Amino acid sequence: MIPPALALLLFFASSGENYRYWVQPCSDPATGCEAADAELADWALRAWQGESGKLLRLTKVDDARQAHIRVYWAGAREGVYGEARPVLVDGKQGAEIHVRPAPAMADTLLRDTIVYLTCLHETGHALGLPHTGNFEDIMYNFQLGGDIPEYFGRYRRKLKSHADIQSISGMSEFDKKRLASILTAK
Repeated sequence: MIPPALALLLFFASSGENYRYWVQPCSDPATGCEAADAELADWALRAWQGESGKLLRLTKVDDARQAHIRVYWAGAREGVYGEARPVLVDGKQGAEIHVRPAPAMADTLLRDTIVYLTCLHETGHALGLPHTGNFEDIMYNFQLGGDIPEYFGRYRRKLKSHADIQSISGMSEFDKKRLASILTAK
């Protein structure tokens, strides 16, 4: 006989927590969004799904109003990369994620890194993860300071091309464990 706690875990592992998501097209030049940024947002969302061990399922939808997680591109503000604002959709907590794309720069992979990691971080908030004080975590709180160029640089150094981003998640083991803890508690 399967113990009740294990049966519950197996139920979550087989059914998963389902979220619908939407990513705003990069159509407003004032936001600084570039064509590949929507792809970076998709990859960030899929990274959380992939690292969840089948505890999380994300489905892209065409209508923002149906999405639990909504990614918007916002104009640049010095020192601010993004933010997540809570929303309730069909009785489920989600978030509107506002990403302020990095400006164009000579190192396009560094720019992609900043946009991708910002999407990854803010999606973590949408899934219920709070900030941490661990510099290795994607959920690290920048208000604690630290070497912010190194925060992005360590990920950037892993990349040889834009396509590499979809296979290098950017999350720490602690981020993954915290996600699993939140998803199994639901």
